[in-house]
Amino acid sequence: MPRDQSGMRDYYEILGIARDADVDAVKKAYRKLALQYHPDRNDGSKESEERFREATEAYEVLRDPQKRAAYDRYGHAGVKAGAGQAGFAGFDFAAALEIFMRDFGGFGLDELFGGAGASRRRGRGAARRGLDLRVQLPVTLAEVAAGVKKTLRLQVLDSCAECAGTGSEAGSAPVRCATCGGSGEVRRVQRSILGQLVTVTPCATCGGQGQRIERLCRACQGRGVQPADKTVQVEVPAGVSTGDYITLRGSGSAGSRGGPRGDIIVVLEVQEDPRFQREGADLVYELPITFSQAALGAELEVPTVNGSARVKVPAGTQSGRLLRMRGRGLPHLQGTGRGDQIVRVIVWTPTELSTEQEEVFRRLAQFESEPPRPEDASGEGGFWSKVRGAFSA
Repeated sequence: MPRDQSGMRDYYEILGIARDADVDAVKKAYRKLALQYHPDRNDGSKESEERFREATEAYEVLRDPQKRAAYDRYGHAGVKAGAGQAGFAGFDFAAALEIFMRDFGGFGLDELFGGAGASRRRGRGAARRGLDLRVQLPVTLAEVAAGVKKTLRLQVLDSCAECAGTGSEAGSAPVRCATCGGSGEVRRVQRSILGQLVTVTPCATCGGQGQRIERLCRACQGRGVQPADKTVQVEVPAGVSTGDYITLRGSGSAGSRGGPRGDIIVVLEVQEDPRFQREGADLVYELPITFSQAALGAELEVPTVNGSARVKVPAGTQSGRLLRMRGRGLPHLQGTGRGDQIVRVIVWTPTELSTEQEEVFRRLAQFESEPPRPEDASGEGGFWSKVRGAFSA
């Protein structure tokens, strides 16, 4: 497998896709590998865990346009540079499982093992973990700047209070399934020219549980869980971006037969602010100014994500010049310091003039000099050099 100078494997090679593959192809390739190397399908093999983690790492980079662009240009070094000193590749197997659950919600046992495997994994009347809930949480740019605590009201499945999650009416208990003898599976033997063929399928009578409820709880109809409203608090740190997520462990739906609760995965969606264009931790604001302000200079008030501030426009400013307001951007996620606010100056041309304004401009035209042309102002210090320098100021 090809490796770059860091010794790490190429992400496209890991997923087995072309470099111009679209997001759907990336997702499809990852899902196939995740099913192949899922540790539950490989008896917890460490090699499979590593392959699973590696495929998830490749998927997490290539599904994201910004991370993918950085990787395509700089390789693994570009991704690490965008993720802090530890680098993006530093997440472990547990984090890989979280990413997998976030986007796919987990494979069903039947999909991982087939009917027989599902029965083996469940065992006799085994409790099952509750479902994970995935919710979208909108946040404003101002909330991204300061961090915020949000309250979510959700509907989850809670353990039935009437039967304590057993599914049986009070005073009764589940009985062993007579069809499968409590194993939760049914074996069938067929003879063929190749010998005996044994197929194992979940027991249809008990649903693979190995137990059967004779008297269903009237409150939950034997399910052991009931819908319930739940309120949870979410701490959103400053500096988050759309697509970041927060996992509230053990806050999801209750599992059947007393099984542990699932998680709540809160996926963040940063709402657009019409005043700013976000570039990582930097914010770009377009400031229209008049001809006289551009020529003479001015000190103007501009909005910031935390209120407003004044910016000085130098005399002789050209349209498109960038003015940097340091530390007026967004905080770096889980880091120190803040980004900047970049003010892009746009010289505004009026579309309608009053009689007095038109007269003033006609008088000005008599004294104006011809603007310099590129061929007349080449070389260091020329007009266009100054314009280019304005964009990097």
